[in-house]
Amino acid sequence: AQVLVESGGGLVQAGGSLRLSCTASGFTFGSYAMAWFRQYPGKEREGISCISTLLWGTSVYYGDSVRGRFTISRDNAKNTMYLQMDSLKPEDTAMYYCAAERRFTSGCSSIPERINYWGQGTQVTVSS
Repeated sequence: AQVLVESGGGLVQAGGSLRLSCTASGFTFGSYAMAWFRQYPGKEREGISCISTLLWGTSVYYGDSVRGRFTISRDNAKNTMYLQMDSLKPEDTAMYYCAAERRFTSGCSSIPERINYWGQGTQVTVSS
């Protein structure tokens, strides 16, 4: 079975940092673009960052709300993706999900409809 497991969420004060990890199993990790989404209660999932497969050269995307504060990366040897979150704000409080997109072209997607596999989510809470 295809599995994505997030870790690293928790409670942090505003201005602090967290690093989320997403470990994949059951599929060829290197053939998938990877993404991070977050979801506020009662809202739809929002794509905040994604990273392409290495086959097409590494390209990344950041949403406006996290650009300059968050850094996405992947380690194909470990089947793991990361999200380094710095300068956290209370509005970053949400459930964070990692996602995998089977990709046959360059780039990556932050659109939920294009995602093949989802993790179970990890909660990030930023106190003011």
